Amino acid sequence: MTLLDVILSTILVVIYLTCLFTVCSLTFRKGYFLLGIIGIFIPVLWLVGAILPAKPGSSYSQRYEHERPPAI
Repeated sequence: MTLLDVILSTILVVIYLTCLFTVCSLTFRKGYFLLGIIGIFIPVLWLVGAILPAKPGSSYSQRYEHERPPAI
């Protein structure tokens, strides 16, 4: 392996771990456990789970429910 290979591999690992601790945890808190688990192998699914609205009763919706104005 060349130095460039090591640097690029390190950057990819850092990006993956950052997504693991931020976007993946958000996906699980919003109640999308299947997307979170499958996202370990296909990380794009973490982004999908983070963008989708929280499921009713999830820890995310319970925490931020009082901050949203009621729907009209």
